Amino acid sequence: MNFQLTEEQLAVKEAARDFAQTELLPGVIERDNAQKFPAELAAKMGEMGFMGMMVDPKYGGGGMDSVSYVLAMEEISKVDASASVMMSVNNSLVCWGLEKYGTEEQKQKYLTKLSTGELIGAFCLSEPEAGSDATSQRTTAEDMGSFYLLNGNKNWITNGERASVYLVMAQTDREKGHKGINCLIVEKGMEGFVVGKKEDKMGIRGSDTHSLNFNDVKVPKENRIGEDGFGFKFAMNTLNGGRIGIAAQALGIAAGAVELAVQYSKERKSFGKPIHQHQGIAFKLAEMATKVEAARNLVYRAAWMKDEGMDYTQAAAMAKLYASEVAMEVSTEAVQVHGGYGFVKEYHVERLMRDAKITQIYEGTSEIQKIVISRTLTKD
Repeated sequence: MNFQLTEEQLAVKEAARDFAQTELLPGVIERDNAQKFPAELAAKMGEMGFMGMMVDPKYGGGGMDSVSYVLAMEEISKVDASASVMMSVNNSLVCWGLEKYGTEEQKQKYLTKLSTGELIGAFCLSEPEAGSDATSQRTTAEDMGSFYLLNGNKNWITNGERASVYLVMAQTDREKGHKGINCLIVEKGMEGFVVGKKEDKMGIRGSDTHSLNFNDVKVPKENRIGEDGFGFKFAMNTLNGGRIGIAAQALGIAAGAVELAVQYSKERKSFGKPIHQHQGIAFKLAEMATKVEAARNLVYRAAWMKDEGMDYTQAAAMAKLYASEVAMEVSTEAVQVHGGYGFVKEYHVERLMRDAKITQIYEGTSEIQKIVISRTLTKD
């Protein structure tokens, strides 16, 4: 087993870390308070190549491997998880899905602009009555011959307002169950498509999360991805890779919390010496760092398996499950290390703790990951 990163991967990691520290860190607390991620920073992320890292260069992407992608996600998530979730959705869910399953016409029209960050994408699966049970789609896409008539609502959509391109799962034939679901490419500005209310969230507050409403939206047939009824399979296959992105986000939040806790433990003194010299803190830091390293190995392994063309379903679920649990635990412990200072915004760790929670929920809850893992263990 080779744990050595290539020169290119190390360069990506360093570029992402530099961008996070110089561009994202200033103002991150203010963005969290204002619940807004500025368009100029999103544009810079596109210019840096962070919005289509794995896309083939012929479509404007970076042509990088999944390991490079998770390295960048980790570094950016250490500082601003709101920025990294926008990046994750655009890379893992939208660009990957379009490149893997879209037609050449769809790639030329949408992927070439999404991969450069000129356009931002959104992945629309969750509904008020369809969260973990993604088969219960109530949004409908009635086949009208040359177009689909789209009606329904979507909830918890990342990049809901910022996006220009939306991949929307909808039920075309209810009698076929999940085999009657299609994925349609919807553009902002289509008549009848309305961006609903913005959610007031506990964490990732700089990321815009909205409900979406579709009222007799006419979506051209050529905007369907894959064959009729392929939508649910498209969503599940795409989420498989998306879990690696969120696992990397969770890893970054946890790693960032450890870095801040270690730094603070060297600066803060009690009873005449830095607090890291007290065994209670020293052991806490050791446990935090060990868990982060274990999560890192799971995340990197899942990305490597994807790059090698292996079945990474179980690996992605394990990485997402464990890294998100570690993110919540380690960020909470980082607040504890900081004491009273950890409870105020100035020291960043309270925000990391709030951001960590969502990694246990979106793109498949921890409970769903356990179902996925157990099924891969017991299938014949």
